[in-house]
Amino acid sequence: MLVLLAGIFVVHIATVVMLFVSTIANVWMVGSSSYGTVSTGLWLLCNNTCQQLPVSSRDEASLKAVQAFMILSIIFSVVALVMFIVQLFTLEKGKRFYITGAIMLVCWMCILIGVSIYTARFTGKVPVSTNSHHGYCFILAWICFCFSFIISILYLVLRKK
Repeated sequence: MLVLLAGIFVVHIATVVMLFVSTIANVWMVGSSSYGTVSTGLWLLCNNTCQQLPVSSRDEASLKAVQAFMILSIIFSVVALVMFIVQLFTLEKGKRFYITGAIMLVCWMCILIGVSIYTARFTGKVPVSTNSHHGYCFILAWICFCFSFIISILYLVLRKK
């Protein structure tokens, strides 16, 4: 049981780190242009230098929503990690980690909403570039989506023995 708890803890920490990286780094979409490789993220447009991401007024609310949901997912994931540690030492044997699992499900929903909005509104939209494709941050966000769902289900069914 100790190995299972340690494994879940390690995967949860990895999920938090990947959420930080995917939200902070600016490689959600990558394309090529006459200037070289161009990448966009949630915050900046980068080629040789980084500058404010040019977004039309029609897409500005969508970008703000993606930013907000990705930040909320980080917050809920960290809170769930703290709750797991607290519950690990305060719960009686045989009790389940319901609170931690519920918080991770909220994190999972935030990731789902944020990445889905980004997929619907910004896929293929890299200014001044051609041949755009998804970058590693977009892929990390979907991996975090999968990990947070698996972790939340494990927390909900896990008993401390």
